[in-house]
Amino acid sequence: MNNYLLEVKNLEVQFKSGSIVTKAVNDVSFSLGSNENIGIVGESGSGKSVTATSILKLIPSPPGNISKGEILYQGENIVKKNEREMRKIRGNEISMIFQDASTSLNPVFTVGNQLIEAIVTHQKLGKKATKQKAIEMLSLVGIPAPEKRLGMYPHEFSGGMKQRVMIAIALSSNPKLLIADEPTTALDVTVQAQMLDLMKSLQNEIGMSIIMITHDLGVVWETCQKMIVMYAGKVMESGDVKDIYNNPLHPYTWGLLDSQITSEQDNDKPLSTIPGSPPDLSFELKGCPFAKRCPYAADKCFEEMPSLEAADGSHKVACHFQAPKPQLIRKNKE
Repeated sequence: MNNYLLEVKNLEVQFKSGSIVTKAVNDVSFSLGSNENIGIVGESGSGKSVTATSILKLIPSPPGNISKGEILYQGENIVKKNEREMRKIRGNEISMIFQDASTSLNPVFTVGNQLIEAIVTHQKLGKKATKQKAIEMLSLVGIPAPEKRLGMYPHEFSGGMKQRVMIAIALSSNPKLLIADEPTTALDVTVQAQMLDLMKSLQNEIGMSIIMITHDLGVVWETCQKMIVMYAGKVMESGDVKDIYNNPLHPYTWGLLDSQITSEQDNDKPLSTIPGSPPDLSFELKGCPFAKRCPYAADKCFEEMPSLEAADGSHKVACHFQAPKPQLIRKNKE
């Protein structure tokens, strides 16, 4: 027996439009322990958010469906659970923070209405205790005058405050797992740092695991122990964050790390980019999906998809030619 809180095994998610089938997630596997954080990174369309929403069975069906694989939460396969059973898990055992708080909060209801609804749905508390819990949650996420704020509408909150409200709603039932889908994308740099510090402090206080979905590798470095690099629905590289940062083995990971803005960046030089575009997943891919954009691709890369194999300990990579990039621009983090 293992002690994993969550195990995703060979997950495959498809979307069907007429006769066209798009494989948005293809053979994705990872595990997450209690009070552990994992970051899932990659470009837009790489399958990060689809993987996250699959865990809560929020894939719209039709057109989408989980076509293969298992999602084991505390040893039970979520894929086999019906909607009634999933309602006991969503927002209670597993909560999710979505990308844009402005579109996630209902503009015609007060913040208090929406927070109290989440508490009532998952906890059997009296009216007075429910309101007190709502006030405590707003206070916990650093919103001043929480009792007064309960009666205010989302448009009366700043972007950072809205995101704090979303975090309060997500954590109101003390979940064991929090999925954060690009939680800092719409925020300025200062507020981003505040949100990340808030999530880390709340994790220590409540005790939970976090799946961080992001395109910002800096966020993963600051908040996560483990990391998955996704491209075209597949895992290109996975392992401990420090191992991947200090010894990236996949050319796609090299490109992501090179394209980061760092404090050592020469302002006179243009930012590094990855040439080309991700493949169209509505067509069946042959070989490595990154081959057409990879400067090191050989004939084998266009013909055969490499399997995800261990390179060193828990560090895995899906590449026919596992080797660190000698001319990597980015300086290794200590």
